[in-house]
Amino acid sequence: MAFSRESKEVDLDTIEGTVESTGDSEVRCQKQKFIIKISEKIKILDFKKRQKNSKSPGTPSVELDFKENLEQNRLAEAQQQLVKAEECLFGSKEVGRTEDEEDKLHIDYEIFILHLRLAIYDSFSEDSKETLKSALTSILKEEAQDRRWMEVSEDQRPKWRPTGCRQIHDTLLQTTVEERMKNADEEENNTDILSTSLKREVFRMGKIVQKDLLRVVRNLRECYPPDFDICRTYAQLYHQTFSTRLQELARSKISSEDCLYILSWIVEYYPKDVLKHKELEEHINSSSLGPLLPEEDLKRLEEQYFSYKENEIRNWLSNALEKEAEKWSDGIEPELMDGYYFSSLAVDVLPLVDGAVKDVNTFLSCESKARSFLNQLDSFLQSYKTSLEELVKRKQENIPKTLFANLVNIYQFRDYVQKPEHPFTEDTRKACLSTLADLKNICHRYFLSHIHTELKPLYRKLWTQVWFAGHCEVVEELVKALESNIDNFKELKSVCREELVTELHLEVMVEYVRRMMKSKLKLKDKEQQEAAAEFICHDRNKICSMFAKVVGSYPDPHNNVCMNTAEDPLGCRKEWFCQILPKLSEILRLQDPGSLQLEIVTLARDYPDMSEQHIIALLNLKTNLSSSDLRRIKKCLSENRGTLDTLESSTSLLTKKFSKWKII
Repeated sequence: MAFSRESKEVDLDTIEGTVESTGDSEVRCQKQKFIIKISEKIKILDFKKRQKNSKSPGTPSVELDFKENLEQNRLAEAQQQLVKAEECLFGSKEVGRTEDEEDKLHIDYEIFILHLRLAIYDSFSEDSKETLKSALTSILKEEAQDRRWMEVSEDQRPKWRPTGCRQIHDTLLQTTVEERMKNADEEENNTDILSTSLKREVFRMGKIVQKDLLRVVRNLRECYPPDFDICRTYAQLYHQTFSTRLQELARSKISSEDCLYILSWIVEYYPKDVLKHKELEEHINSSSLGPLLPEEDLKRLEEQYFSYKENEIRNWLSNALEKEAEKWSDGIEPELMDGYYFSSLAVDVLPLVDGAVKDVNTFLSCESKARSFLNQLDSFLQSYKTSLEELVKRKQENIPKTLFANLVNIYQFRDYVQKPEHPFTEDTRKACLSTLADLKNICHRYFLSHIHTELKPLYRKLWTQVWFAGHCEVVEELVKALESNIDNFKELKSVCREELVTELHLEVMVEYVRRMMKSKLKLKDKEQQEAAAEFICHDRNKICSMFAKVVGSYPDPHNNVCMNTAEDPLGCRKEWFCQILPKLSEILRLQDPGSLQLEIVTLARDYPDMSEQHIIALLNLKTNLSSSDLRRIKKCLSENRGTLDTLESSTSLLTKKFSKWKII
């Protein structure tokens, strides 16, 4: 490092302070004379030549004098020469000394200290290691000499004792660190991508901390004796300087963006990237450095960030839904992507909420505050539901396409809410899932109600004389109508299409059973009952085969094994959609009262929400069943109902549909 004349003048001022620190009144009186003499000696020092030609103090071939040792940066040897001269002047009371001899040695000491300061100040230079080692050796020897003179009365000591070289070293280290941090803007220039001056300043300071500490570990550590603990010393100095500036910034009026950036450095970049660098970890105990910001300042930043983020999320969710609803009102058709209609609402909203949750957990370590954002998602879904309810009341051509796109949104929201890694409270998770179920139901009801209205004339033919006389034609017509309607769902995302078609399948089966139980058809004998039983099995196979074909992941209607349950939102419930008809068929087929009674109890067990009225309506089809047999079956059913009601069954969804659709 080259020093200008201006730099040398600063050092002279520091030396002046050192002279004053001796406390000797005579020295203070002669201060001006010392400064003039020191200045004259400095004029003959060629520092640039020293750095170019004598960068490392080598072993001379001839003995050098004090001036030559300084010029070659042999500070340890120069210090020994000073000590020797000092011992000659002050070591014996018998030996006299003149004022000029004492002044000359004093000036030589001040020049030595100036060189010592330059060596310490220049310690970050690549080629100054040997000079620094020599300087540190001289500091240790000066400390020993200071201790020796402290045992002598003050009037018998040299006026420059104690020289305090160790204190000079430590003070200069702090000054050097502060200057390097202050000039960090000049050191780090790759900050153009950062948007504010505060970000650029903090980034540059953080980078200079890491870069300089790496220099300490790689280069300076081996120069210092262990008792200097130089890695810890530099780490504390840089940490304190960085902390002081961050406190100044945190206490000023800063934007929320800058607030987040400071928090990022406090929580993430500084402890995890800077201090945990693999080369620094071994030598720096980061836990001993303390926090970068006092608790009060940190809390203020955290509250500012949280308040800003909370308002941002609320406004963003509101604006996102408002823009989506405007598209619906304007009749804008949703985007067609990969063959299905798609809306970006969930894709836009969820990363924002999830990012805010993760940021708050990271920067504030407060799960309750992170959950507040998830509570906002619950409110958003409620507003979403209201907007969707208003949409389906309108008469617009593009409503089916819009609902297709919204079913994709609903699926994505539900998938996010269901994942256990997202820190919903149990109440909030349940509330969100309930609202999402309502949203899905709004869409499903729109489509399915239209389908059932269209199929109503075909439903009316089921379990009539027309059906009994030619059931194949009736069911064939029903299946074709179903296929035609399901084909309209081809531009709905497959997973959403499967859920919609699954619900349609369920409702068709319920409608079939409802028509059966409300039928006025009377099966008078065994032959008619067995024929009807066969017709039921045929109808079941025809309907379930069609649904299996259009969805592609339904179970084989002739196989009780459920397929693709991992992708099936209703799991194996698809299986029993098709299993209820064979059970009803068996009841019609059986003629033995005991066997019939057992089958009825089994049916009530498998479908616990089936009421006694449902069972009686089914048995009324068998007109050859005697009154006494009917009473025994009803009595047995009543006796077993209490036990059966306590059992849980996966078929409750189907039988709830019975009650909802008023089967009888």
